[in-house]
Amino acid sequence: MRLGFIIGFFGVLILSHAAYSTIQYRGLLKIMEEEFSGPPMNVVLELLLGFVFCISAALTVPGNFLSIHPDSEENRIVSLSANLDFMIFNHRTKAFPLGIDMKLKH
Repeated sequence: MRLGFIIGFFGVLILSHAAYSTIQYRGLLKIMEEEFSGPPMNVVLELLLGFVFCISAALTVPGNFLSIHPDSEENRIVSLSANLDFMIFNHRTKAFPLGIDMKLKH
């Protein structure tokens, strides 16, 4: 998991460098009075590399997926009868009067 953080850090660093390089390139084009048609090829490659690093870090850092099957031994099922103290039915619907007709006027 620590390797994923390092890869993600380098991905963000590479993306930041690509953004800085694009800004610097646009400033150079303004000085030379040329029109900006797109970033140079090395910046595009930096963007792709940084994107791949960030995606790989995003997929490896959170950890393993857990089972969602109800019959799995990893799941802990909490019964409702044990948690009745935490069930609260006081919410914002008390503020609305009963019997409001919600019809649209045409």
